[in-house]
Amino acid sequence: MSEITLTMPDGAKRPIKSGSTGADVAKAISPSLLKRTVAMVLGGQLSDLADPIMADATIKFVTRTDPEALELIRHDAAHVCAEAVQELWPGTQVTIGPVIEHGFFYDFAKAEPFVPDDLAKIEKKMHEIIARNATFRKEVWSRDRAKEHFRAKGELFKVELVDAIPAGEDVKVYSQGQWLDLCRGPHMPATGAIGRAFKIMRSSGSYWRGDAKGAQLQRIYGVAFADEKDLAAHLKQIEEAEKRDHRKLGREMDLFHFQEEGPGVVFWHANGWTTFQALIAYMRRRLAGDYQEVQGPQLLDKSLWETSGHWGWYSDNMFAVKSATAFMHPEDDAHEQRVFALKPMNCPGHVQIFKYGLKSYRDLPLRLAEFGCVHRYEPSGALHGLMRVRGFTQDDAHIFCTEDQLEAECLKINDLMMSVYEDFGFKEVVVKLATRPDKRVGTDVMWDHAEGILKRVLAKMAAESGGRIKTGINEGEGTFYGPKFEYTLKDAIGRDWQCGTTQVDFNLPERFGAFYIAADGTKTQPVMVHRAICGSLERFLGILMENCAGHFPLWMAPLQVVVATIVSDADDYARDVVAKFKKAGLRVAIDLDNEKINAKVRNHSLAKVPVLLVVGRREAEEGKVSVRRLGSQDQTVMSVADALAALTAEAVPPDLARG
Repeated sequence: MSEITLTMPDGAKRPIKSGSTGADVAKAISPSLLKRTVAMVLGGQLSDLADPIMADATIKFVTRTDPEALELIRHDAAHVCAEAVQELWPGTQVTIGPVIEHGFFYDFAKAEPFVPDDLAKIEKKMHEIIARNATFRKEVWSRDRAKEHFRAKGELFKVELVDAIPAGEDVKVYSQGQWLDLCRGPHMPATGAIGRAFKIMRSSGSYWRGDAKGAQLQRIYGVAFADEKDLAAHLKQIEEAEKRDHRKLGREMDLFHFQEEGPGVVFWHANGWTTFQALIAYMRRRLAGDYQEVQGPQLLDKSLWETSGHWGWYSDNMFAVKSATAFMHPEDDAHEQRVFALKPMNCPGHVQIFKYGLKSYRDLPLRLAEFGCVHRYEPSGALHGLMRVRGFTQDDAHIFCTEDQLEAECLKINDLMMSVYEDFGFKEVVVKLATRPDKRVGTDVMWDHAEGILKRVLAKMAAESGGRIKTGINEGEGTFYGPKFEYTLKDAIGRDWQCGTTQVDFNLPERFGAFYIAADGTKTQPVMVHRAICGSLERFLGILMENCAGHFPLWMAPLQVVVATIVSDADDYARDVVAKFKKAGLRVAIDLDNEKINAKVRNHSLAKVPVLLVVGRREAEEGKVSVRRLGSQDQTVMSVADALAALTAEAVPPDLARG
């Protein structure tokens, strides 16, 4: 056997015999290292510890507590989940079982649906399989052997997966004891390395390969972590998220509802509309002076969307309508019915507004903003309260500028975004540059130029933020017309939400022939920057609700104050207090119901009213109120004037409070 050289993480060189496995090398270094190691990164590729090493390479051993091991734990758990299901219900076919965020899922073809009690059975069986500590063994089979094996077992989905493996790629099969699966790998040495920090969470319906026309399957979801402390923290987060679910809060606070006759669109109640409009009013004030607010049409001819490129790229997600023959003029040709589309975005309309009338370089940058209602077809299974809807409002803006102005405009947008997020309590922000996707328009030269500018801007943003902004790259995640910044916020319970975007577009102005007159008198194409801060205002409001668990800051609360009486003798005094607060501009209601005060407190706490002013005979005699805050058992007695002054000041939105 020839000798090859491995380069360790610290740069040290280690000669080994060609064909030695990662396990051989780890054992030669230290038996304890072998005991801790579950995989290796060989030449930058995560690999099985049992793989032979045939050439010079870098090597890093992965222990079970290393970040790289977490995906392996979840991957191995998916295999054990599949084995458990087939042990419990022989004849069930397994299909695919990928790793996902926090865990894994596996899709099964099973005659009877899973019921809630089955989840505990699967989890128990998984613990039994893990305790066997069966070794994961990899074999490379011929395609014919693999298809023959799975066909004989009735695993017809696996036969189809074998056919889908690209020519020239190995057909790998991993076994764990007597059970085996088609898999690319890698895996840890044995099932015992998975540990006990996993839980089967739920089941749902699914389709083969995600195609609604394909076979109906059943999906089992699980979560898995390296240790039980992390699992417990995750389950606690889920429990907290369920308490904060904006759909639950929406019912309790009487904000909105959804119904089948309007799938994916919001029925706003008075309370919800009040808060929604407070959000829009805040955003409108933040744009005043820099942006011109405009309003584009809701319905535009198909030809406009063809020119923009959206019809070719996104027509499956657009709502299209035809002019009705019944309403046509008798002289119209029925064959000339026009096709229109509800706008899924505002940008083509803003280009038309820019093009109307001649623009000079002196007019730039021209910033057009719109709180535009847009519609996009989302699959019914993807709809999720305010977070995923078919009709929503964008806080959309498009900046038309020169190339020389582009960098400064992106930095200006970033400053505005960071200020807005801070006003809403989001302290941790990650900004990632999403680069060119495989399917795109424009030349590589254009993409190189646009990405180069955004990389410089990203570096400046990080440097000037004092550490508040963390940055990264999302390779291949840009839009079809240009690269973009994606702003991700972390909420109060540690979840990430991608909200704002800044997208540079050299393409749309060219498609529509937009130009301005440069200083030298020539027609010059502007750069177009697409900008959204909240993104979908409906979704952003849902995020805010969950972030604050419905405890809106006073300026956003739909009902800011309730004056509640202890005894009917205080009713007239309560009415006087309410009148004073209404006159000061506060949103206030009165509760004169014949209920005990404890019941009133419970009712208004459930509705998340921020401030409850309790009045009885004593308060009426002394001209005072007892102030009780949402979430607190404490009460503070103060004069009506003092309470009014304090709450009026607190109800001022943060942008106005800054002056």
